[in-house]
Amino acid sequence: MGIETSTPQASVAIGSEEGVVASALAARGPNYVEFLLPAIEFCLGGAGLVYNDLGGIAVSRGPGLLTGLRVGVATAKALTQALSLPIVGMGSLDLLAYELRYSPKTICAMLDARRGEVYYALYRTSPGGIQRMSDYSLAKPEQLALGVAARSDDVLLVGNGALLYRDVFVAADAGAEIGTVSDAFPNAVALVELAAARMMRRDFDSLTGLNPMYLRRSARPIEWDRMRGRRSA
Repeated sequence: MGIETSTPQASVAIGSEEGVVASALAARGPNYVEFLLPAIEFCLGGAGLVYNDLGGIAVSRGPGLLTGLRVGVATAKALTQALSLPIVGMGSLDLLAYELRYSPKTICAMLDARRGEVYYALYRTSPGGIQRMSDYSLAKPEQLALGVAARSDDVLLVGNGALLYRDVFVAADAGAEIGTVSDAFPNAVALVELAAARMMRRDFDSLTGLNPMYLRRSARPIEWDRMRGRRSA
């Protein structure tokens, strides 16, 4: 089961390496506490399962909205402990990029961090999924737009941060394609699909080691050399 609460669009999904069998989504700024447990019950019922049928828990650990992340991670940990299940945490930006895994372009996954900033990371497609090319970072969209404009490869910007600051990237002549509303938020369906591979490898996280990812406290300046990609062959 996957729990994604890093943005105003929260979701839950149940599935395996063979695919997702049930999912629930709250589209606009849910009360995370009020949404999660009914959504979990809904997905279990839709899949014809009970709690004891679950084989593991996956949770989005951010970056994203602090309140949502705290509720999501705490709920995932509580279920893991109560049911004696393994747990894996995945990056919210990874989930965004995974949805575009068939794109030939470099993917810049970007979420609104509020305060006029965005969370972002760069990805490229790889056999079976995606490969992250940069650290998870925090930046002003104007700074990120300059970095994207300096790249020599084709870039696809996805996430609600890309939509919110579309005009900034256009003004910087970044030359990047900007994704659609359907790519604006990470979701639990992608979380289940990505986490299934880790579950199969028994690549679990510890309860004590799995915590929400807070970038604002340890944000680094943009590393411009990393932003300048090599020209595609």
